[in-house]
Amino acid sequence: MVASDIDGTILGHDGKISDRTVRAFHACREAGVELVFVTGRPPRWLHPLQDQLGHTGTVICSNGAVVWDLEAEKLVSARTLTLDAVLEVRRVIKRLRPAALFAAETLGGFHLEPGFIENGSSELLSEFTPAPLAETLVTDDAVVKFLAIVREGTADDFLAEVAPAVEHLASATHSSPGVSMLELALPGVNKAVTLSEYAAALGIGAEDVVAFGDMPNDIEMLRWAGHGYAMASGHPEAIRAAGQQAPHFDDDGVAQVLESRLASLGVQIS
Repeated sequence: MVASDIDGTILGHDGKISDRTVRAFHACREAGVELVFVTGRPPRWLHPLQDQLGHTGTVICSNGAVVWDLEAEKLVSARTLTLDAVLEVRRVIKRLRPAALFAAETLGGFHLEPGFIENGSSELLSEFTPAPLAETLVTDDAVVKFLAIVREGTADDFLAEVAPAVEHLASATHSSPGVSMLELALPGVNKAVTLSEYAAALGIGAEDVVAFGDMPNDIEMLRWAGHGYAMASGHPEAIRAAGQQAPHFDDDGVAQVLESRLASLGVQIS
């Protein structure tokens, strides 16, 4: 099995997956290798996989909180935070960082506070109208990912301060380079937990999984996989966590590793 993160691992800031990487994934599929993508993205942002890779399989979304059937466009499973937990996490973080702003990814949509998007510059979030979370979230909303952002300091420092304070309520990580934004989920939920369950259901053990990632939200997955590769262009913590390193994203690092591993099986990519 090949399990790959998306952003910063195979997808660039331009929203493109390189032709070389596309060929490598197609070769894996033709060789009978199971492909699964494991991302912090929600299901509505998976179009690069469909449009550029023609992927129709399972995608593990929202850092492991959601399993999505891409072909059927259907939810397979979800692990969600309660509204009470979300609001308590918000209160705790506000005590630590009064300037923090928040957003919530639910199974039904996205809710963000005014100011969460600086200057309204995010094209992906432009369709959503900012409003106080207490006004837009309701008891029945199933929150799969809660986001907290600050405009000062680093994401690493923000995580180090917040994670211990909320660990009884939520797990915390981060994945956005250059942005001090935390991603919070149900305690114990991460990419590795859901990937291991998915692989086990297919009769695949960790020793037969090749995983790629680049950021702290990939750490558990890279440690769990028998062959975990952090991108050379990735976060230092991800690189330390992985057993091996893939070349830089700009050098099609994932494709290089896949080509090499397929060649060792006698599979050549045309």
